[in-house]
Amino acid sequence: MAKEFDVVVIGAGPGGYIAAIRAAQLGKKVACVDAWVDLDGKPKPGGTCTNVGCIPSKALLQSSEHYEQAQMHFAEHGIEVGSIKLKLDTLLGRKNTVVDQNNQGIQFLFKKNKIEFIVGTAQFVGAENNRYKLSVSAGEKTIEIDAEHVIIATGSEPRALPDLPFDEKLVLSNAGALDIPAVPKKLGVIGAGVIGLELGSVWRRLGAEVTVLEAMPEFLAVADAQVAKEAKKVFAKQGLNIEVGAKVENVKVNDKSVTVTYKTAKDEEVSAEFDHLIVSIGRIPFTKGLNPEAVGLKLDQRGFIEVNEECQTNLPNVWAVGDVVRGPMLAHKAEEEGVAVAERIAGQHGHVNYNTIPSVLYTSPEIAWVGATEQQLKKDKREIKVGTFPFMANGRARALGDTTGFAKVIADKNTDEVLGVHIIGPMASELIAEAVTIMEFKGAAEDIARICHAHPTLSEAVKEAALAVDKRTLNL
Repeated sequence: MAKEFDVVVIGAGPGGYIAAIRAAQLGKKVACVDAWVDLDGKPKPGGTCTNVGCIPSKALLQSSEHYEQAQMHFAEHGIEVGSIKLKLDTLLGRKNTVVDQNNQGIQFLFKKNKIEFIVGTAQFVGAENNRYKLSVSAGEKTIEIDAEHVIIATGSEPRALPDLPFDEKLVLSNAGALDIPAVPKKLGVIGAGVIGLELGSVWRRLGAEVTVLEAMPEFLAVADAQVAKEAKKVFAKQGLNIEVGAKVENVKVNDKSVTVTYKTAKDEEVSAEFDHLIVSIGRIPFTKGLNPEAVGLKLDQRGFIEVNEECQTNLPNVWAVGDVVRGPMLAHKAEEEGVAVAERIAGQHGHVNYNTIPSVLYTSPEIAWVGATEQQLKKDKREIKVGTFPFMANGRARALGDTTGFAKVIADKNTDEVLGVHIIGPMASELIAEAVTIMEFKGAAEDIARICHAHPTLSEAVKEAALAVDKRTLNL
């Protein structure tokens, strides 16, 4: 006999497990199904983000930054440490521990909120009497479940190059790039997006010679052009070799290396041999095994589940959130959609403002933004005013020893409403939250400028950029 639930969530990544928790908080009987297990069959909820994405990459970024700081910057603080030695197995082990802690934390939250966590792969079987029947397979074991509402949060998977599957030894996805057993002498990266730049930065800091090949003619085209220009300059100075306009023509996997042949922006043919190749050319929605045909669930031509503005699919009481639907593939976007859907199921008015979803690159310097870029607004013929402030003139940044970059505030010329904020510099990922809050309430640059910011703090750079919108900075 099938187990009955008010809500079944398929996928325990950021969108799924958060949706399950919120639905349970609202009094629903909830089950969450996820197939991710380790080599020993131990459940690993958290999806790509926790297991092979956001969390482990940030752990490696932090460790590699400590290593580079010890090598290059401790002396200027009067700290003598002698010979620096990298123990890569310990560094990777710490990363795995951080991942395990997050896995355990999610399982604790399931128990706390009385959510039944079912390990296995869920698929639709059919629909009857306004309820959905699903089966969950885990090895030879199958469980039948029945739900009034289904939330699909199955996420995404890395896109491979044509005819070049990931072997996670020489040709690496984000997962393999987190577990390279020895620091490569030469590392190739195809794709200068978030994953390529972050993981390229990790291995560069640890000693690899890193070459990043980007097909687009512009570096970080999604970011504000002024920020992208600064980032490229800084990354090049750090030692990242970034080739924009690089068209990959051929990739040959050898016994112990990978050879990439590509044409440069100047139409010169180059052949480069790497110890490993990270392919980070985007991600595709993951719906394998879901069996959407059993209930008539619609997918679009690119494989995304079709949803309306409220994340409703073409089927009554079937919802979808996160990477498997339209919009940016960001963990925090998935979480917001998960909460909103759970609240809509409970008869409330869930809210997601897609115009105030921040984007972050956890490189050094960090890059973060929310809202429109200057080039977007100019293309739309929007009348704007812009203010910038360099971290070079910020007291806290000087004390930290990291004065790279700037904060930038863009406001409507007539109303002063903040339309976009772009930051490249120390702790940009944290500083952007103030901008998101201001924009959520349709605040003005003057609002940021009039708020008292503690001194000395990095956040004063955002205040000064807001003051610069009105050409009245105080510390520049």
